[in-house]
Amino acid sequence: MGKRDFEEVKRQIDKLSQLEKLKLLDYLAGMCRLGAQKRSHRRKWSEIRGTAPYPLTLEDAQDWISRTRAESDANRHLG
Repeated sequence: MGKRDFEEVKRQIDKLSQLEKLKLLDYLAGMCRLGAQKRSHRRKWSEIRGTAPYPLTLEDAQDWISRTRAESDANRHLG
C-alpha cells in the first residue's frame, strides 16, 4: 500500500461514526491475532531437524518398503 492509499484510507476512517470505528478496530485486532497465530504455528524444518531418533520406527527404510510391499501384495491376492 502506497502512502497515498494509506492517506485515503485514513480520510475514509475519519468519516466513520464512533461505533463504526470500534467495529473496524475490532476487525483489525482480530486480523492481527489470526496472523500472529498462523506465524506461531509454522516452524522451519531446520528447527526440528534431527529431533526424531533414527531409525524412527526401529526398522531400516528398505526393510520397511519390502515388508509393506509384500503385505500389500498379500492383501491384494486375498481380496
